[in-house]
Amino acid sequence: MQSVDLSDEQYFQLCQANRDLRFERSAKGELIIMPPAGSNSSHRNIKLSQQLANWSDTNGLGIEFDSSGGFKLPNGADRSPDASWVRRERWEALTPEEQDRFAPVCPDFVAELRFKTDSLKELRLKMQEYIDNGALLGWLLDPQTRKVEIYRPGLPVEVLDNPERLSGEPVLPGFVLNLAAIWA
Repeated sequence: MQSVDLSDEQYFQLCQANRDLRFERSAKGELIIMPPAGSNSSHRNIKLSQQLANWSDTNGLGIEFDSSGGFKLPNGADRSPDASWVRRERWEALTPEEQDRFAPVCPDFVAELRFKTDSLKELRLKMQEYIDNGALLGWLLDPQTRKVEIYRPGLPVEVLDNPERLSGEPVLPGFVLNLAAIWA
């Protein structure tokens, strides 16, 4: 992969000028162009985001984001998890200008859905990057194998085989993800 020398402003403008494409940027400055999701993947992603948003709306503890939300991680990478959540006090500590761009914060919670074309190795590295940059909980959901990898700081990755539900405790108090819509 080749690195592209773009300032943060140039990267932001590139993303704004190409809203039909999804970009990420690695900590090394490599530009990653991600194709639009297929219909099944998009459906699974909205079901994930919907459940997270419904839970977040009921408790007001934080702010949820879908796959189009970008974050500037402490290591310099620009990432867009499929679903994510930031505690309200951390979000409100950002300026309005920071909130309008790629927020300079690593989400407290991130979820990635593996699509058929995704490299499992690359997704695992991305999940570890989130944890290394401050995420408290990460879920890698693989509908093809019906496995979930759970990432937490300082703990080995936990792998669940075909779970029906996932608890977000203690990071997401009271949140339980129903996987029926994700696995369908």
